[in-house]
Amino acid sequence: MHTVCSDGRLTPEALMEQAFGLGLKGFAITDHHTVAGYFRARRWLEDWQWRHPARVKVGKSGVLSSQGELPRLFTGIEINSLLLGTDVHILGYGFSPQHSAMQPYIQGHAPQGENRLADKVICALQAAGGLAVLAHPARYRRAAAELIAGAAELGIDGIETYYAYDNPECWRPCPKQTPKIKALAQTHQLFTTCGTDTHGLTLTRRL
Repeated sequence: MHTVCSDGRLTPEALMEQAFGLGLKGFAITDHHTVAGYFRARRWLEDWQWRHPARVKVGKSGVLSSQGELPRLFTGIEINSLLLGTDVHILGYGFSPQHSAMQPYIQGHAPQGENRLADKVICALQAAGGLAVLAHPARYRRAAAELIAGAAELGIDGIETYYAYDNPECWRPCPKQTPKIKALAQTHQLFTTCGTDTHGLTLTRRL
């Protein structure tokens, strides 16, 4: 999910209101090269906590969770990277934004030089206690099977499997691509994740 802190149209606060209204159990804002949206969303939750004491608790790795009412908010980011000579995006979840390894990737712009290499991005996210996930693998110039195999060799944790490549009116995983990506994730023993990749004004549509 993206906000106005990178290339989305929702404010973090409006995104939180929609997530709350949809009854999501957990999610991450994955703005490009910044965690500013996460911190604004966290403040929204902290304000809710102030108004509803004893219902929200703070966990490790930048996670806020509730006693059954609020979703869990994980740290998230999307990073431009270079994998097998191809420009790809790598998602990070549940990392510590204060960790020194993350500093080249939260400056508001794409990393340069060696920091852009997929192995460096993956290692940085994992060093900061997070998970690294290859975003929308069927959207690149190189075959998804090759990219997923290459990412797996570098130690990536997961693959964004459930994704609306055909951008329907209401979000649902692409019936053509999802089974293929899921099978590849299983072959390489990787986690599967879901992303609406929201850039517009509603969480249930990509654009």
